[in-house]
This record gives sequence, structure tokens and C-alpha cells, in this order.
Amino acid sequence: MTIQYIEPLSRAISRMRKALFNPLDIKKWFVVGFTAFLAGLGDVGFSGWMSFRHSSKFKLEEVLYFPQRAWEWIISHPGVAILVATLTFLAFIFGIIISWLSARGKFMFLDNVVRDQSRIVVPWYEYRKEGNSFFLFSLVWGFIILAIMVAYLFICFLNFQALYANSGNSKALIFPAVLAGLGFVALSIISIFIYILLRDFVVPIMYRDRIATWQAIQKFFPLFLPNFFYFLGYALFLLCLWLLILAGIIIAGCVTCCIGFVIVILPYINAVVLLPLSYAFRSFSVEFLEQFGPDYIIFPGTGAIPPDEGPILV
Repeated sequence: MTIQYIEPLSRAISRMRKALFNPLDIKKWFVVGFTAFLAGLGDVGFSGWMSFRHSSKFKLEEVLYFPQRAWEWIISHPGVAILVATLTFLAFIFGIIISWLSARGKFMFLDNVVRDQSRIVVPWYEYRKEGNSFFLFSLVWGFIILAIMVAYLFICFLNFQALYANSGNSKALIFPAVLAGLGFVALSIISIFIYILLRDFVVPIMYRDRIATWQAIQKFFPLFLPNFFYFLGYALFLLCLWLLILAGIIIAGCVTCCIGFVIVILPYINAVVLLPLSYAFRSFSVEFLEQFGPDYIIFPGTGAIPPDEGPILV
């Protein structure tokens, strides 16, 4: 068995061209783009930005003992603390809703790609069990990752405080801080890699066999272990492609006097404009998976998913 990367990508691009440009159907772009928009909601990362005012009086203690001082400030300002807690809770609820929509959207978008159709209502209801299963698993998995990250950072803070208290020298923290940073990066890379496996391979298996997330993982795991480096190569290949695309978006944004940047950040509109990319990448993951045998064939005419000859319902 020969596993390739360029060939399945070429087939995916051909599918995208046939589906979106032969013929060019604007309505199809907006319908399929909407499902791509829903599918991509859960892929949006939230990053926090911390700004420090430049000051020559900056002290290392301000960072090392920030959690304790933040807790003391919260206790002394209960009104503000309640407001922050309320906003945090509302943001948490909003995030759960977004995650649920994204889970359902992944199956809607995959269905449109596999069947070369443009539907919203039918796949929304048809794959609700699979979507809800993936949502619940993603929610639990997200809590586990969050707990691991928080615990890791908490332990790092405690160790830094102990080292600084014993040595009194900030230079003693340089090497441990570098190691801690590398550890955090490693945890982040592992979590991203697992998410790619879930999104690109477990979801198609769920879609093909109409099974729950854990059942699909149990089916995928025996395939993943002996082919670990193939899937690792897939993730690295995907990273290279996205870096090239990012460079192209930056160049296009500069050439269009930042108009391109505005389009890219507009919700839904960016999903429609970038639909060829998301369509090709979704096809690529399925094409790559199909190389591992008939148990993983998904596209109609070559596998288990029969062509849908019913009406195309939006």
C-alpha cells in the first residue's frame, strides 16, 4: 500500500473545480459556503493578549505573584468580580452554542462535498445524532485539554516562585522558563494534532458508517497506530499548505490596499470567498483516508455512500 499526498490533493482540487466552477453557480457558493462557515466556527482559536506598559520599574515579582494578587484584588472588589464572572459565564454559554453549531456544520459541509450538492435543511436533521455526538465528545475533550493546560501553568508558577524565593536571582529562572515554554508548545501541538485527526478522519468515518464518535475513534485507532507517520506527514503537509495560503492572503491583502484583509475577517463572507480552499481541504482529507482500503471509501461511486438522487433542498 502506497500512501501519497500530492495525488489525493490533486483529486480534491479537481473535485472542487467541478463542483464550484463547472458550472459556476453563485447560489451554490452561498449555500455550501454557509455550511463551511458553520463547520469552521469551532476551528476559531481564542487567544488572549496581555499588554504591559513600558516601565523601568518592572519587577519580576509582578509576574510571579500575579495569581495571588489578582485573587486579592477580586476579593476586595466583589462587584467587579461578579460582573466579570457573569460575562465569563455568558461567554462560556456562547462558546458552547458555537461549538454545537460547528459540530452539526461539519457533517452538513461534508455531506455537500461528498454528494456534490448544496443543502442545509436535509443534512442538518439527517446527521443530528452524529453532530450531537461529536459536539459532546469535543466538549469533554476541550475541558480535559483546558484542565491539563491550567494545571501545567499552575505547577510552573509554583515552581518559579519556589526557585525565585530560594535563589533571589531572576537569572535562575531563564532555563526553567525556556523548558516550561517548550512544554506548553508541545502540549499545544499535540492537542492540535489530535483535533486534526478528529476533524479530518473521525468525522468522515462517523459520516460513512453513521456511528457515534467513540465508535469511530475505535475504528480509526487500529488504522492510526501502524500508520502514525503517514498521518503525522499529513498534518505537516497540511501545515505547509496553510502557510503558503497565508502568505498568499497577506500578499493579496497588501495588493488590494487591505481590502482583502477586510473580506477575510468578515464572518460568513470569508467562508464564501474562501470556499474553494475549504472545499478542497475537506475533499483532500477524504481522498487521503480512502487510500487505506475499502473500509474507508466515502465518495459515491467508489464506496458506501450512495448518490442522493432526491431533490436538492436548501
